[in-house]
Amino acid sequence: MDLYETIFEAIDMRSFSNLWYWIALAVTWSTASHFVIGVPFDLVLRARRKGGDAAQDLELLVRINCNRLQYIGEVAGLWLLTLVSAVLSALLVLGFWYGVEFAQALVLLALPLSGVMLLSLFTARMITQLQLSGEALHARLARHRLYVQIIGMVSIFVTAIWGMNQNLNLGPLGG
Repeated sequence: MDLYETIFEAIDMRSFSNLWYWIALAVTWSTASHFVIGVPFDLVLRARRKGGDAAQDLELLVRINCNRLQYIGEVAGLWLLTLVSAVLSALLVLGFWYGVEFAQALVLLALPLSGVMLLSLFTARMITQLQLSGEALHARLARHRLYVQIIGMVSIFVTAIWGMNQNLNLGPLGG
């Protein structure tokens, strides 16, 4: 048995039967729902409860992150859209036309996350245009988090169903 066989046998390169993929999926969606437009949601809750310095910190951090997201969207938005579309298209073809399981796993993770990124850009633009602050800002950030959590739940459900189907069809030996 050579080194590569030993490594691949120990790691199990099939994505949907790999525990590390599911851990990465859970951590990804947990992180995506905790950081709302780059702002930790516990800061939103603290600002809502206590006000004062916490509210000022929240508004400053939201303003910084909204400006950052909009700057990235204005300067590199078209290039990023083109690059992400090309990569997702290639992964879609590899995964669902050619049956590459790793590409399927990446699509099921990256496609919903790209939707979350677009949602973050729209929310940042709305916060900036409407100059939201105080309770209106807290409500907008909470609504954004709810949308991200819904996208995450649907994504995890679809990924679990697809992964279960793949594991049942391929069996324990991958063949």
